[in-house]
Amino acid sequence: MRFDILTAIRAGVTRRRPASVKPTIGAIAWLAALGALLLPAARGDDLPWCPPPALDELDPCDEPAMASPESAPCAAEGTGADAACSAAASCRQRDVWSVITRGLPDIGRMPTDAHPGVERLDARGCWQKTDLSGLLENPRQPLLVFIHGNRYDHGSAREQGLLLAARTCATCADAADVRTVIFSWPSDKQGILLRDSRAKYERAVTEGHYLAWLLSQVEPDRPVAIVGYSYGALIALEALEDLVHAECAGRSDVRTWTDRTAPLHLVLVAGAVRQDAFAPRGPYRETLPCIDRLTVLYNSDDIALRFFEYVDRSLRTEALGHDGMPAAWVPRGIGFSQVDCAGIVGPSHRFKNYLASSALMRRICTDAGRGLCCGPRDATCPATSATDADSTAADGVVNACPCGH
Repeated sequence: MRFDILTAIRAGVTRRRPASVKPTIGAIAWLAALGALLLPAARGDDLPWCPPPALDELDPCDEPAMASPESAPCAAEGTGADAACSAAASCRQRDVWSVITRGLPDIGRMPTDAHPGVERLDARGCWQKTDLSGLLENPRQPLLVFIHGNRYDHGSAREQGLLLAARTCATCADAADVRTVIFSWPSDKQGILLRDSRAKYERAVTEGHYLAWLLSQVEPDRPVAIVGYSYGALIALEALEDLVHAECAGRSDVRTWTDRTAPLHLVLVAGAVRQDAFAPRGPYRETLPCIDRLTVLYNSDDIALRFFEYVDRSLRTEALGHDGMPAAWVPRGIGFSQVDCAGIVGPSHRFKNYLASSALMRRICTDAGRGLCCGPRDATCPATSATDADSTAADGVVNACPCGH
């Protein structure tokens, strides 16, 4: 009898142990994964904080520290190196602006008017307050809109935009005249990890309304490229959806985006947006007519995006930035390419890993900038066919839509 009682007690302990241990392990795994997405300091999740750099401190011919020396565009000896630096010399006077929605209220639809802050980087490397009319002048000059992710303060957002502008100019010669616009939205660190992530996910929808209003001011014959990282990808798609709906509703204050004469290039990096975004019945399917070239950089090892479904349990889907998407979802006539960056970036979600890779920076800069200056929409670079979307070049990254410059 004693043996039976001891056996029963031991069996009971054994049965109860998994119930108490598994939730603890699951909670730790969840917090660790979410921490990879949100733990970076309040000054940005990509680069250490430093004072805003002057123009001469961001030499377009310098590769990020983690890039291999042989991949640097100015690493070559002799005339090749001189030519590379000379071609990028004009980039020292970069045309970089910042549109700031920090402090603007939450809204439920695209406004008819908004008052974001506007800054411009002057020749001394100082940020000067200005207005939107100055940003929108010269309607034929291409725009490159950069939308950062979560846990950036305004200074970090500007730093990343400056780096992207420099790399774009150095990598893509025909993008030298592009005006870079940093869309700085309120993503500073707030509260505990999960609550902060969910709050920023909801705020991204509001930011989509503000971005849509900004884009609605852009002339139809002005080429535009959008680079959206993490929640920035969600903001970009929400904005395009707003523009399509506004156009269908006949709003006279919104310029056309489904039948523009100039191209729109969309680059989504580690997008914190649902994987079926562009599926035949996906929530952002109707935005595809606005897009001329779509590039998806996803990371199948991204530990943060692996838990994307917990941010909004109603989604019941993985993240586009984690799984990528079938090329068959993209209609013919739209240039499409994607690459799994796991082998380069590793499990991290941070943007600095993408910036540190010369191959990935070539992909981002080339797909965003190349062809913007080619001319009207029907004369831009030839679209990449869906069948070529997953082919890789020697460096492991697809070089889509080459422009004959």
